[in-house]
Amino acid sequence: MDSRTPIAHPNHEVRLRTLSPQADLDCPFPRRMLGSEEVGSSYANSLKSGPSLPSRLGQWLQSASAEVWVKFLFALIGLGLAFATALFSTVSRDAGNLWTTVILASTSLVIATLVGLVTVPYLARRVAVERMRESFDFDVTRAGIVYVIVTLVIGIAALNTGNNLLYIVVAAMLAAVLVSGVASAWVLRYLELDIRLPEHVFAGRAVAGRIVVHNPRRFLPSFSIRVISTRKKRKKAAKQWRWEATTFAFPFNRPSEQQWIKLPDRRLRRVTVLPPPPGIFQGMAYFPFLPPQAEVSADLELRFDQRGRYREDTFGLATGFPFSFITKTRHVSLPKELLVYPRIEPTDEVFHILPLVRGEWESFVRGRGSELYRIREYMPEDSARHVDWKASAKSGSLKVREFAREDQRKLLIAFDNPEPGLISERAYERAVDLTASLAWHFSTHEADVSFAVPGRPRTKDIHEFLGWLAVVEPGMTESNTSESGKNAREKKIPLCGDALREMNLGSTDDYNVVITARRRGSLPIELWNSSYFVFASDEPSTPAAGN
Repeated sequence: MDSRTPIAHPNHEVRLRTLSPQADLDCPFPRRMLGSEEVGSSYANSLKSGPSLPSRLGQWLQSASAEVWVKFLFALIGLGLAFATALFSTVSRDAGNLWTTVILASTSLVIATLVGLVTVPYLARRVAVERMRESFDFDVTRAGIVYVIVTLVIGIAALNTGNNLLYIVVAAMLAAVLVSGVASAWVLRYLELDIRLPEHVFAGRAVAGRIVVHNPRRFLPSFSIRVISTRKKRKKAAKQWRWEATTFAFPFNRPSEQQWIKLPDRRLRRVTVLPPPPGIFQGMAYFPFLPPQAEVSADLELRFDQRGRYREDTFGLATGFPFSFITKTRHVSLPKELLVYPRIEPTDEVFHILPLVRGEWESFVRGRGSELYRIREYMPEDSARHVDWKASAKSGSLKVREFAREDQRKLLIAFDNPEPGLISERAYERAVDLTASLAWHFSTHEADVSFAVPGRPRTKDIHEFLGWLAVVEPGMTESNTSESGKNAREKKIPLCGDALREMNLGSTDDYNVVITARRRGSLPIELWNSSYFVFASDEPSTPAAGN
């Protein structure tokens, strides 16, 4: 069997198929997604009166992390050193020491540039501006770095020479940086974003989605808009310093009721931060021009390699307009959750099992219909005992007799979830995919098909069953899921008792197809006459029918 990988894996393909500035009137997907409520557009809210300045300052000081203070002190010391070396370079120039002037001026330039690239963008992103309710990030591009270096060089030359023309050039260059920041923020403001996803997704199959951006402004267009994912791309757990709330108590080493001084305090601890779960969107959609009061869309082709739950909490609207000195990103809170079903590919194993299951099923229900319904063409899954040889001789092709059913044929597909460690991970994944393939195949035929798993009532909803298979893990016997597997939240419960008897196999007229990892000798004898067992192991699944 194929090796098992984590249930939800971030390595999935996202490809842009088309990009068209058109009205989105024919999107075939509903606005309500699996595991998420419909989320409209995000835009700036009206200003509301907030807390006073001292209270806001106190809250900020309490919430600031150690990394903020380290970067702030680094910026303060670095800028002080840069200013001091610049002053000494002026003194050495007046003294006529050329090489000392060059060295000190270069050192000042390097220190100021380092501080500007390392600390200023990080600290600026954390400044809480009450007027700007939307969250903006910005990153300096390569062109912006070169531009800043050139500006600093010209600025130092202006200080050393006192040339008014150089001062005018530096002022114009700094004004361009200011215009770039203001214009990029205004281009992103008020834009509305909507992500439309298909309702049912299978692992290994390409599905279509759509990104829609709407500009509600009456006169101002937007330029060079990119839709990106703002998720952190960490794949391993990392250690970070984090402030935690605690209480300062005195006297020390005494019970709580004997400590007469208790003050709120904070302590710095190094904690392990797990990588975020895999997301839905890993690519980028680019819109060069967005007219006022218009809507543009980009069709996506998504492909998920593994079953599981994929979630995206925020998306980003980014732009480098107008000069590409900085890339400004506006964060849009747009929670989306997608449940990816197991694979339902027609593998050789499925093709081998299907005729055997159908033959045993027909043998189980034979004699339950006696009235001839029609004579039709022979199908590969038909039993040879129903061949009408007389009609076949007349037509020159095989014909079979089809009888009217006196009662509806019933089939139960059950997944006997094994305990952890009973089979390998790749064997478990293969068993889940096989169960999903069999369930999907028989659900499309004219039969009364139901599904059963340990710890849950039977269901006839194929999507609810596939939703449970999408998140199942060894030893999980219960999951708190709503309709069609939406908002699924799995809960691991140790297996207890005989799960096959808990699923009431053999208690009805259903014919059972059971995918199990148990040994043959451990199966209840009364189930063999009405069940078809598929044994999951490290080797290809072994079928076994009842006698």
